[in-house]
Amino acid sequence: MNATARRTDDSRTFRNEDLVLAVKPHNPAKWDESRYEAYLDALCGHRNYQKEAIRTVLSYWLGGRYTDLRQLAKENFESNDDLRHRWGRWDSMAPHLQLPEQLACSLDLATGTGKSFVLYGIAAILLAEGVVDRVLVLCPSNTIETGLLSKFKELATNTDLRDALPAGARITTPRVINASETIVDGALCVENYHAILEHVNSSIRDSLKGKGARVAVLNDEAHHVANETNQTAGKWKEFLRSPDYGFRHVLGVSGTCYVGDEYFSDVLFRYSLRQAIEERFVKKVEYVAEMPATHGQEDRWQLIWQRQSDWKKKLKSRGIRPLTIVVTQKIAACKQVAEELADWLAAWEKIKPEEARAKVLVVTSAKEHQANVALLRGVDSPVSKVEWIVSVSMLSEGWDVKNVFQIVPHEERAFNSKLLIAQVLGRGLRKPDGWTGDDPVVTVFNHDSWSGRIKHLVNEILEIERRLTSSPLAASPYHFDLHNLDYTRVEEVSDYTQSGEYQIFEKGYVVLPSQVIDQAVTVEFEDALTGKHSKFAGTLRQKTFSSDEVAEQLYQRLKSIDQESADASDPADRTNYAKRFPREKCAAIVAESLWQAGITDARITDDNRQKFLQAIGPLHRKGSKRVVYVLSPQALKSFSTATRQSDSCSSAELRRGSKTIFYTDGCKATLPDEQQDFFDEVADQFGDFSGARFFVANPADFKTPMSLGIADAGPERRFMGMLTDRQNCTHVDAWLKNTAMNFYALEYAWKKGEHPKRGEFSPDFLIKRGEQVFVTEIKDDGEVSDPSPENVKKHEYASAHFARLNDWLEKEGLAVRYQFNMVAPRDFNVFFRSFEKERLLGTARSWTRR
Repeated sequence: MNATARRTDDSRTFRNEDLVLAVKPHNPAKWDESRYEAYLDALCGHRNYQKEAIRTVLSYWLGGRYTDLRQLAKENFESNDDLRHRWGRWDSMAPHLQLPEQLACSLDLATGTGKSFVLYGIAAILLAEGVVDRVLVLCPSNTIETGLLSKFKELATNTDLRDALPAGARITTPRVINASETIVDGALCVENYHAILEHVNSSIRDSLKGKGARVAVLNDEAHHVANETNQTAGKWKEFLRSPDYGFRHVLGVSGTCYVGDEYFSDVLFRYSLRQAIEERFVKKVEYVAEMPATHGQEDRWQLIWQRQSDWKKKLKSRGIRPLTIVVTQKIAACKQVAEELADWLAAWEKIKPEEARAKVLVVTSAKEHQANVALLRGVDSPVSKVEWIVSVSMLSEGWDVKNVFQIVPHEERAFNSKLLIAQVLGRGLRKPDGWTGDDPVVTVFNHDSWSGRIKHLVNEILEIERRLTSSPLAASPYHFDLHNLDYTRVEEVSDYTQSGEYQIFEKGYVVLPSQVIDQAVTVEFEDALTGKHSKFAGTLRQKTFSSDEVAEQLYQRLKSIDQESADASDPADRTNYAKRFPREKCAAIVAESLWQAGITDARITDDNRQKFLQAIGPLHRKGSKRVVYVLSPQALKSFSTATRQSDSCSSAELRRGSKTIFYTDGCKATLPDEQQDFFDEVADQFGDFSGARFFVANPADFKTPMSLGIADAGPERRFMGMLTDRQNCTHVDAWLKNTAMNFYALEYAWKKGEHPKRGEFSPDFLIKRGEQVFVTEIKDDGEVSDPSPENVKKHEYASAHFARLNDWLEKEGLAVRYQFNMVAPRDFNVFFRSFEKERLLGTARSWTRR
């Protein structure tokens, strides 16, 4: 099975291909498609999917079986189990049909797979067969219009195509025009859809009014036409269904057949991005899985630039200049990023500002950038100076740029839906002309913190991710009640205020850590199709400052503090730091600090520059403010394990060993139908996933209310294995694996460096025995000997929290009590033996050795 297209409320998942409408075989007496086989061979060559797409539409339109989309969709609903499961009732599916009363349909063809050939083939065969007199092709932008006109004129004058048409063809050479001319019989008119608007001067309305029965309308990038149910239709869709024209044959073609994340309900044929990659018609895709810690955008530019340079070296022998596309969400951000990038390139490459600006092309719908859109046609040329294209995410159709080898989503919002990801990926999928050898790869240089969310959407678009879902079973005897406390945040300002001057630089220097100016780093990429990881070696060069520059910044900062305090009404609040620490003394402090740290080159990294400024940071503080938490009036929250949300794991996670499923007899029957085949693969003890499965032989030992258990690799897997072992589980009434967030969570606070942080964590397991609930957090053995400050605070806050919770439960007259345990693998045996001997009762404490 391939991956899922969407998830419904009942957690059933569907592949997009499961939702494609099947066109039943037609009567050859009505439509003899074999007459055009030679033509399709000449037009499509070895791209058989193009031929199949054309055949499918023509069978639907010319086969005589169907009168409209509603008939086709209802026939499929009655015969397709997936459609019935998806919609439940026909009355639920019907409103999602965009143009139900017409012979309307859509083709889902991945970007870069030649949609223009399919559009032209359908148009040319309809005109040759005499089914229609005119064909109108509508598209969303001038860029696409220009490209289609050029392509169609080239095809219309191709003598090989003309000669391949069957004898008796009514029209052998379509007249390719735009709507500045009258649309006459035999015309193939290509227009930006804005030409249909009433205030626009075009020939469309006068030429086609009342003649729609003999006109085919083909819509490129059809996701611009569709609208959500119960939402107002746009002008484009209103034109297509207007009774003034009476169009019957309406086709939409898109590589992103989504309304938001909802797949179209009228797709007749699908050639997916996954198929296109597997069959080597487009580039492979990789994206960032893990990236080193960076200090802001400048560090990211370094790594992106190095990846671009690596592509330049690899492609030099092919005569290809690789392009990087940077994608933003809004026009304003696009302009700002382009300026920042040009400035950075000028400084990094040590070139003139005008040379750097020539390398960066800004592409948006703003009038000031219209000329740049036209320049896109030349950026693949070896003489082009453009190396970077900065674009708005939604302005993505109509490019025919083939030398894109890197895509940089500058912000997550530009890359956070199936539609956006499919469009953005589409900008880099086309192979360069004449490419031979190993398949080219386009790199998506996303921020690694987005990789999990991006992976999920990319996998759904590529349909490669199969998943198993762990859900609470309503009838399970192992459900139990849980309790937590609700805290209300209250801000309090302390009474303490500072007057006069602080004592600073008492040692005569600032303690600095050692510094590395050029740091070797590794970026890890994941192949979007195979899940394989590769590593790219890079270097992060920290920005540096001279000791004189840092001394001057210190002095100016002290001076500004003095100036701010000069107007204080109380003379005691006025400061005189700059007089105490003139430039010479600041320089001496900087020099001594470098000597103490063993830094001999008089260059100071930005991190260490910040250390100097932080040393005088408290001078601005005239009082202290703190945030405290108090219990709300209705603090006690009670809820059941039955309310735990579902979670899931993917085939890639299981194959890599980062997840393990725990299951027993009967688990398969509790899973959605579409996951059961995959479950059989995972459960096969000799299969590819044998290392990611743990079968609990006796269902009585599997005391969780979930359909199956999902454990992370390492300590958690081992702990869950011991939790289901007969020796241990006899002393357990029930247990629940917690979700990563949003179910049973605790707040805590800690310091990260000099900065206070507040967060939330969800302990891994909740184990019930009698009236005791043991809340258990699993850590690795390294945390035993050298616990991180964050985990120390987690334990401290959790222990205090459960002491308060137990007090509250006692006041409420409830017998249940909670205990928090932070446990590492070296203590698992101690934990379970103490559990067995009932020595865990009492106050909350950690079983991790400290």
